Amino acid sequence: MDKNKLALEKKNYIILGIGLVLVIAGFILMSGPGSTPEQFNPDIFSWRRIRLAPVVCLLGFATIGYAIICPPRGRKQQSETNIGE
Repeated sequence: MDKNKLALEKKNYIILGIGLVLVIAGFILMSGPGSTPEQFNPDIFSWRRIRLAPVVCLLGFATIGYAIICPPRGRKQQSETNIGE
């Protein structure tokens, strides 16, 4: 496949993968046993599930956004040369 036909570069896909791993890690950190009507489980309000996991997910989503928005290195130069032709 021609390198110019890809939407993103290899660097962007690597950053995208890192962001996806962070999102999955955040959801794994959020998981755990819940409370039932018969027994209350105080672990649902733990620091890991309330503060750490959402921050990890947010960092993952921000990383994914950066990977999509981050311009490829040579793409800007190619578009400027094509305008003048």
